[in-house]
Parts: sequence; C-alpha cells; structure tokens
Amino acid sequence: MEAIESIVALIVTISILVTIHEYGHYWVARRCGVKVLRFSIGFGKPLFTWHGKPARVPAIPEDQEIKTRNNELIGTEFVIAAIPLGGYVKMLDEREAFVADDELHLAFNRKPVSRRIAIVLAGPLANFLLAIAAYWILFTLGVTGIVPLLGEIDANSQAGIAGFGKGQEIVQVDGKDTAIWSEVNLQLFRRMGDTGRINFKVKVPFGEHRNLSIPVETWLADAETPYPTMTLGLMLDSPAVPAVIGRLIEGGRALEAGLQVGDQILTSDSTRIENWNQWVDIIKASANRELHLEVLREGTRTFVSLLPERIVRDGAEIGYIGAAPQFLEIPEEMQRVVQYSIFTAWIPALGKTWDMSLFTLDSIRKMLLGAISTSNLSGPITIAKVASASAKSGLESYIGFIAILSISLGVLNLLPIPVLDGGHLLYYLVELIRGHPVSERIQALGMQLGIFIIVSIMLLAFYNDLVRF
Repeated sequence: MEAIESIVALIVTISILVTIHEYGHYWVARRCGVKVLRFSIGFGKPLFTWHGKPARVPAIPEDQEIKTRNNELIGTEFVIAAIPLGGYVKMLDEREAFVADDELHLAFNRKPVSRRIAIVLAGPLANFLLAIAAYWILFTLGVTGIVPLLGEIDANSQAGIAGFGKGQEIVQVDGKDTAIWSEVNLQLFRRMGDTGRINFKVKVPFGEHRNLSIPVETWLADAETPYPTMTLGLMLDSPAVPAVIGRLIEGGRALEAGLQVGDQILTSDSTRIENWNQWVDIIKASANRELHLEVLREGTRTFVSLLPERIVRDGAEIGYIGAAPQFLEIPEEMQRVVQYSIFTAWIPALGKTWDMSLFTLDSIRKMLLGAISTSNLSGPITIAKVASASAKSGLESYIGFIAILSISLGVLNLLPIPVLDGGHLLYYLVELIRGHPVSERIQALGMQLGIFIIVSIMLLAFYNDLVRF
C-alpha cells in the first residue's frame, strides 16, 4: 500500500511540474507566432487526446478535401500519455518534418533568434514562477516551525567547545536570519564541503546577543546522509521522546525480531531506557551484538532478542534495526509561525526562490568539483517517497516540496547541456553573437554528448536510490 501511495504521489508531483514547465514553452511559443502541433504530458502511447482551438484557419481550396489539411484546422493536439515521467511541446519545424510554403512563417526555426531564446527560457521561468507562487501561498498562510532554542549541549562536541549552551536561541547563521529550526539546517547545508568558519549569532536567556563560530574543514564532504546540526552537536531543547516504536521498516531487524508498533522499550540488557535518544545510542553501539529487551506491549511485559545489523554511515560502522519513534506533538510554546500579509508575502517568496536557486546551483558545482558526495543526488524512488511523506504531512509540507522540486527542475534545465533547455539556449546565444546558426554536425555531436550525460546522471541517481532504500 505504501508503495502504491508513493507511486501516485510521484505521478501527481511530476505531472504538476511538467505541465507548468511545458505550458511556459507553449504560452510563449503561441505569442511568438509559432504553431504548436502537440502538447504532451508523458511519453509513449496517448491515453487521452483532445484538440484546442486553432490559432488561425487558413483558406481551403475548394478542390481539396478538408481531411488533407486537418492538422491546420484542429489546432494544438493535447495529450496525456502512458509514461508519466516527463513531457514535451512539439512545434512546427522544418528540421523535423516537411512544412508547407504557406506555413513557413509559423515554423519555429524561421523565427528570429531572440524569439527562440524567449521560447526556450519560458519553461524554466515557469518553474521559478510556480515556486514563487507556492512560497507566496505558504508565507500568506503562515509557515509553522520549531523555535531554534538549544537544549543540553555536549561540552566535548564542536558546539560545546565553541561556547554554545542550553537556553541559547540561534538567530543567525552566516548573517542570515533563522526564525525557525529548518532555516538553521538550510544555512548549514549550504556550507557542506566548505573549509572555514561557520558564523552564528545567538541570543542568550537574558536577551544578550553573542557571536560564536565553529571551524570546519571539507565539512561533510563524504557524508551520504548528512545531519549538519547533529554533526556539530547542536541539539534542540525539546521534550524527551519516549522509547515507543511508531513505525517499522520492511525487512529491518526490529520487524524480524517481532517488535510491533506501539511497543515501549523498558530495558536493554537490564539497562533502563529513559527515552528514544538513549535507545538509539545503544542500537548504534551494538552492531551485530544481540540485545535482550524488556518490552511493554498493550499493558503486558514481554521479552525480545534483537540483533542490530551493521551498516556504514558517514564513514562509521553503526548498528541499525529499521524502526522510528512514535510521533510526538510539539508543544505550542516551542513553535513559531512565520507569516506575512497577502500583499507583502511575495517579497520573502521571491527571496526564498532566489536563495534556493543559488543553493541548488552551488550544490551542483560542489558535486562536480568533488567537494560533496554524489550520493546526495536523488532519483525517482526518493522523490516518490518524499512526495508521499510530504502529502501525508499536510498541504504546507507538500506545497513546500513542490516549490523546492520546481526550483531544481528550473535550475537543471538551464544547465548548458545539449538536449536540455540550457543547451539550446547556448546554441542560440552563439548564433546571436556569430550571426549564423551552429552547424548541424556540431549540434548532432552535442545531442549525443547531452544524452550520454543525462543518462549517466539518471543511472547514478537511480543507483543512489537503490542503495539508500
């Protein structure tokens, strides 16, 4: 059932993003006088087809049957196809098929290079506009987050050594305001792979502000699953999570041992378990070592033997059982709502879209330079699971996920890789400078190179998904 939900979430999410992206191309193409033959969501066999109104209806000679000019009369063909993992807009173009003399002025390849650039840019731009609209909705309704108030800090951790302590609130990271905990994490993610100092501004319990910094060197460069705040030793001041199992992973050792959702772990090898974090620490330190548990199940004490499997995470071997804690409601005093009026919310929405675009572009740069691990690249399996989880978490989470994914799609499509919008844009910019198009031979070679790069990236992302799950 969970797999079906993830697949449905993936299809819905991809369809939204692709529809917006391709509609950007379609809308600008029509206004630039280009005839659009087909607007397809998905690839492969058409499942549903309908036709829009024609942009123009040419005169039909009396001695010629209407069916021979049918395509001119019915306008754009809209299609929903069988493979819902992409889409395309097919325009009239002499390079792809014969174009009648009376329609040459409607062909894409006959348009001035400035109009072709506008049409190519329209797809990614539509994705950025979708993200701005999504963030505008979120900031208007109010984004609820956890106040970045610190709890107990290990004195031997990087945060402890730097002077962080219980009761301090992180108000800035590297000069960026951090009203909620997720913004702290985002700013720290930006520093992955960096060498230098991460600068913080904290507010101590009595209102005084203090500047603190933590030195890093090629920080989290090899991390497959980065946890920036935890790595630095920054811990939220949050109520203790009880050691009650809320979810079990299929194929995990916890499920194999007979543990059930709702079980409370009372002791492990006679050690009393006070909370979930203590339980996690014991599991991590017990790879391939059998644990004898006392469990409270529906008011009855029972005993379970559990053997955590050994996995490697961030270069260290730890124990893993495939279990998650029971959801704990966050107290209202620990929550903060970031909200703007309907008329001003577009300002932070625009800023958020810009910041996330730069973050995405910088992450790609770091991957290419080897500053961070390529294991952070995700494919359709990860997207499906995150989309499903976001949808279950509520409208706010799902809209935020749509915004992030839309920005990623916009940025990736602008990369100067042939077959992507950015590759076509590069050709047209060269044409604009030189005064004549790039040769068909170079474009053909570029197409082969582009396909190789895209397929390689897709295979790597899919491999990461398989390893991760």
